[in-house]
Amino acid sequence: MNTQQILQPQELEVFYIIPTIRKYLTMYMKETGKAQKEIAKILGVQESTISQYVKKKRGAEINLSQEIEAKIKEAVPRINNSFDVIRETQYFLKIIRDSGEMCRIHKQLADLPESCDIKIMGCNF
Repeated sequence: MNTQQILQPQELEVFYIIPTIRKYLTMYMKETGKAQKEIAKILGVQESTISQYVKKKRGAEINLSQEIEAKIKEAVPRINNSFDVIRETQYFLKIIRDSGEMCRIHKQLADLPESCDIKIMGCNF
């Protein structure tokens, strides 16, 4: 799914990565027995949004690496409110940037020039 326009890394985070993180959080919170209403309150979204994550209608455009997905699953017991979500999401975003996962996702979504390099572009900051 390549877009015509090259998105900024921050746009990738907002439009693709954060919804995908929320999808995984929803999935793993449901596994612990949390109700969709409770998950919506914790994540700070509408219950209908949680339903879309469950049905894979939102947050399904990209996949994160197994390592990052595992870190999201490990974080679920630490998440009890919206502040915990912010802290953990920032941690996941840092890992995604530092690991080069951002570049992989960016290349999946846009036609980037061969010269695009994380060290030159600064996408890991």
